[in-house]
Amino acid sequence: MALRLKTLSIVEAYDQLAGIPEGKILLNTIYAYSYVVAQRDDSFAEALTGCDFLMPDGAGIVKACRWVKAKCQPKERIAGWDLFSFEMNRVERKSETLNAKGGKCLKVMFLGSSEKVLSLIRKRAAVDYPHLEIVTYSPPYKGEFSDRDSRAMIRAINEADPDLLWIGMTAPKQEKWTYRHWNELNIHCHCGTIGAVFDFYAGTVRRAPLWWQRHSLEWLHRLLMEPRRTWRRYIIGNTKFLYYIFRELKGA
Repeated sequence: MALRLKTLSIVEAYDQLAGIPEGKILLNTIYAYSYVVAQRDDSFAEALTGCDFLMPDGAGIVKACRWVKAKCQPKERIAGWDLFSFEMNRVERKSETLNAKGGKCLKVMFLGSSEKVLSLIRKRAAVDYPHLEIVTYSPPYKGEFSDRDSRAMIRAINEADPDLLWIGMTAPKQEKWTYRHWNELNIHCHCGTIGAVFDFYAGTVRRAPLWWQRHSLEWLHRLLMEPRRTWRRYIIGNTKFLYYIFRELKGA
């Protein structure tokens, strides 16, 4: 199941986020590297195509949709951070209104990453989003979860019954796990797979300065900051991305 930009349903503009309905909604992002990985990982491709809303997290995706004359023509990049900020502010405003009427705080759950990162998230969120209750769960750090691990994670989510759920376990692991267990999650809220945003928000990894972001160079900033960890993703990955896009152009 090769992923094709030509037929993929992608959110086209940031202002469309306000139109996402309430309820159990799965939100994923796609960028050059995830597009490349999905060419050889059918379960990842299925997770990306099977979600409810897919965000164009990368200038390369936005431009490539124009090149291949895709059915969806995103006008701008919607990064995982943009989705995170929008959803957190949305739930914060709703919770503040409920608080004013004597209601309980709405609950946001972060599942993924280390306890150190999650503790920093809880600390920052208490200041940024004072009307929200923050709950966290740190799964085992391993390449593949056992059935027991997954059962514990699903149970933690269902018992928390959040009003917004974030999954942060890096791609493609987070998308595949969430999609595989989607029907077992008894939630009523939006769920986003946002990977690196956990570290950005915690402050354990610095996001690129605004100038780099505005000029579509955030990937280069990360390459310069962490060359040993990211060179394969950005140098080899970007080359493969152009190759696959060229194949789409040729109708292969």
